[in-house]
Amino acid sequence: MTTVATRPICTPTQLEVLNDLEPVVDELIAAHEEKRQLWFSSDFLPCSENTDDADFIRDLRKRAKQIPDQARVALALNLMTEEGLPHFHRLLAVAFGNDTFWSKWNFLWTAEEDRHGNVMRDYCRESRLFDFNALERQQFEYIRNGFTPAWGGDPYKTFAYTSAQERATQISHESTGKLIGETEPVISGILRRIAGEEARHFVFYMTVFKEILKRDTNRALQAASEVLPAIDMPGVSMTNFADYAEVLMRSGVYSADDYKLIVEQLISNWKVDAMTGLNDMGEKAQEKIMSIPKRLEKISHYIERRMTCKSFNFDVVFGRKLAF
Repeated sequence: MTTVATRPICTPTQLEVLNDLEPVVDELIAAHEEKRQLWFSSDFLPCSENTDDADFIRDLRKRAKQIPDQARVALALNLMTEEGLPHFHRLLAVAFGNDTFWSKWNFLWTAEEDRHGNVMRDYCRESRLFDFNALERQQFEYIRNGFTPAWGGDPYKTFAYTSAQERATQISHESTGKLIGETEPVISGILRRIAGEEARHFVFYMTVFKEILKRDTNRALQAASEVLPAIDMPGVSMTNFADYAEVLMRSGVYSADDYKLIVEQLISNWKVDAMTGLNDMGEKAQEKIMSIPKRLEKISHYIERRMTCKSFNFDVVFGRKLAF
């Protein structure tokens, strides 16, 4: 008979640190909810039985036709990723425990991420932005493939990863909105709202990991040093993910340069460079983390030098050719 883990898969030291963080987490959740304005898909798209929305939908679809295809590709990737995230909340449950105070945050995070996917799907369906059957087929395969990263089950690595991932997601939504601009203000407004919430998720995870560093510095640094050199976004198991990611890079939505800035922000917030009194493991991890930005800069320059003209096509945008 298969048993389901309800306790964090971690060492006693990690468990003690996680338990010690309960008052910090309570304060962070309270601050998060105080700053957040609760919103739903129906706040952006009319859905009342008594509302005549024919004119709204007609104008919406007319404006949506002007959205460039590279922005559509970014929206498709972000939509599928957002819809996938709630299905992967098991990763947080396994790392932090299903029956601990951490579940309060996990359920809240899941509810908020669920709204992100809902509003993007509702908008894209109403606007006729995609070949929706193609999108749904790809989404099905994506969820079926699952997401089982190497850091799964390790709470320290999980917090290091989510700190970087939430900031990357925020940047992707913001940049996609800028790419669309005022062409279609409804989706631009939706993306700004989602990005704002991702920013608050980022602050939560980054702050929690900062508190872990105070309590278990050497092992936390070791965890971060294994995660931060390169993170796989949740959509990595998606069909043609590499092509989606390259279109985003070529369109200026998200690239290695953005990830370099994320790592630098985390290093600054966590004050990694100023840490002293470390053991051998901690010193090696510190040195490795501090070397990541320069390595990412070299990767970015290498990619730029090697970049040539290239074209892409995606079923979700009706198989049209995107040439760069």
